[in-house]
Amino acid sequence: QVQLVESGGGLVQPGGSLRLSCAASGNRLMIYTMGWYRQAPGRQRELVAAIIGGGSPNYADSVKGRFTISRDNAKNTATLQMTSLKPEDTAVYYCNARFGNIANYWGQGTQVTVSS
Repeated sequence: QVQLVESGGGLVQPGGSLRLSCAASGNRLMIYTMGWYRQAPGRQRELVAAIIGGGSPNYADSVKGRFTISRDNAKNTATLQMTSLKPEDTAVYYCNARFGNIANYWGQGTQVTVSS
């Protein structure tokens, strides 16, 4: 069992930055791919960024060059640094831990609102 707790959401103006953190608890966390997803009102949840245990990240095209995902396996944390935020980045952001088709865990979500 893995538990995930997100923090760091909030209200920011367009062009601003936010840093989301995910604290994970459980066993053998390094085997999990850690990801950040988001869901805007009326839209499906979508992958924003993901990073495997060895540290190779991948990003949605919409956030490439603006967002950076990282993880600290020693501290069991995953971070999403978001810069140059746009109104269309407004959504609830969820931390995810996935191990193939065997296990899939979600945090409770944190709201990010980009508005002037």
